[in-house]
Amino acid sequence: MRTIFLGLFAGLLVLQGCSVSKSARGQRNLLSGTWELTDISYQNNEGAFQATLFNDADAICFEGSEWFFRDNNSTGRYTLTEGSLCQGGDRFFRWSVQEREENYKSVFQFKFIDENLKDISGGQGYRLLIESLDGAQMTLSSNVQADGSPITILYHFTKKIKP
Repeated sequence: MRTIFLGLFAGLLVLQGCSVSKSARGQRNLLSGTWELTDISYQNNEGAFQATLFNDADAICFEGSEWFFRDNNSTGRYTLTEGSLCQGGDRFFRWSVQEREENYKSVFQFKFIDENLKDISGGQGYRLLIESLDGAQMTLSSNVQADGSPITILYHFTKKIKP
């Protein structure tokens, strides 16, 4: 009887550890749908920057890109438009929202997968802070170094409304 009780208790601890908090679940629900990355801006440093984002393409290629988040299986994709500087097409990813301790911002994280939902990034992924998120607008940020100085990249999204 004691072994059964300990087994049930251990199972409950595992389930509790895997559960998503109410706040993170709410953010996942807000993220669900189609967004347009309308603008990328830089803070904490002046000047012109040429940035390759997510080891994929120049920042200019991401402006106007479409991002789709499916919350029921944590998959998504972003689509870049073909251009002289940009290799267009879909990039698929698996994503999650991690709630941080109180008074800290939540983290949006993703890693690349293929069309069959298999990891193609060797487990490597990307983390962005959720600066703001509501039903219409979202701002994510990432901190990077350029010539030894910190720079914050801000990603501004607008949710696309279904017609």
